[in-house]
Amino acid sequence: MTLKRVVVTGLGALTPIGNTVEEFWNGLSNGVSGCDFITRFDATNFKTRFACEVKNFEVTDFIPRQDARKMDLFTQFGVVIADQAIADSGLSDENINKEKVGVIWGSGIGGLKTFEDEMIGFAQGNGTPRFNPFFIPKMIADSVSGQISIKHGFRGPNYVTVSACSSANNAIIDAFNYIRLGRIVACISGGSEATVAQAGVGGFNALKALSERNDDPKTASRPYDRDRDGFVLGEGGGAIVLEEYEHAKARGAKIYCELIGGGFSSDAYHITAPHPEGYGAYLSMKDALEDAQIAPEEVDYINTHGTSTPLGDPQEIKAIEQLFGDHAYKVSISSTKSMTGHLLGGAGAVESVAGILALEHQMVPPTINLDNIDEVIDPRIDLTPNVAKAKKLNVVLSNCFGFGGHNATLIFRKI
Repeated sequence: MTLKRVVVTGLGALTPIGNTVEEFWNGLSNGVSGCDFITRFDATNFKTRFACEVKNFEVTDFIPRQDARKMDLFTQFGVVIADQAIADSGLSDENINKEKVGVIWGSGIGGLKTFEDEMIGFAQGNGTPRFNPFFIPKMIADSVSGQISIKHGFRGPNYVTVSACSSANNAIIDAFNYIRLGRIVACISGGSEATVAQAGVGGFNALKALSERNDDPKTASRPYDRDRDGFVLGEGGGAIVLEEYEHAKARGAKIYCELIGGGFSSDAYHITAPHPEGYGAYLSMKDALEDAQIAPEEVDYINTHGTSTPLGDPQEIKAIEQLFGDHAYKVSISSTKSMTGHLLGGAGAVESVAGILALEHQMVPPTINLDNIDEVIDPRIDLTPNVAKAKKLNVVLSNCFGFGGHNATLIFRKI
């Protein structure tokens, strides 16, 4: 069968460097760090006392209080982000059959803060079982897609993918496939996460995964730098409206770009560590290129997973060198996690929006805090250090890799 073309017609973003798409891009293009000391709880006794939090967010500005109290923060984020993307797309009762619109979201952990609060309350209650009646609906990861669907009346496929830090990319690829197979005409997809909580920071500290640069938080997320010491926890998320090309064209929608390929793979190696030769990353990118039916030489910019961890960063570069050959030294590369921190299950959505905006503005966002490139990385690799770069962009590739060896890659093309 002939697959239908899939385009992006709406964007939404709520991030540590901006609460709208415009603010997010301003932060990216100007190399702004979203990191600061934690305000969501007293982190004095934690090994890491900083994170990339969403700032100046008051949920009741967007969602009535009686509804918001039934949602964990990650769901509140998701509903607000989806609202932005839907408004941007111009989808309405007049131009869409809502039975043919899906909501496919990604979240790696879901309602962690809700779970934490309920367990603390239970313990402090001397074992008396008093639980919030909304405990389970707030905690479960699929509540976010359900809330978006209920609010807008979308009756197509509705679920949340959970594959750690690849969750949002997985969701977007699923949405892409439903549309190009002709099952639906549009889908709201993306991801959100809200794990800046005692359990989140404490858990990742126990894994020795987080940076502990407490003396200078704004420089803590430093992908590819020889002095990196772990990732910085972020929160928020992003959304894109995917739509069948002819449907979008017929209603006169603004089209940002085309989604042309998605790739998956598994490291099949270790529950938390990446494959030492980056083999899973290589396979995921290779699968996406084959799906898009393009050559490696056609890729102009790679938004890497680039978490700022000693193990992960060089392995991804190894995979790029293996797959792209000499073009690995011509393609622009950057990690926007240097500015947003790592949004876990929401990372792929925020980074998809970043890549789409890079196409829109013909500019590569920088990798900030990159002062001394790790000696194991070939100096010919263009990591876009510290300053955004104007460049003619036609094709953008975006990687996400997660605990468990889950890998997912997206490819967008200017239209």
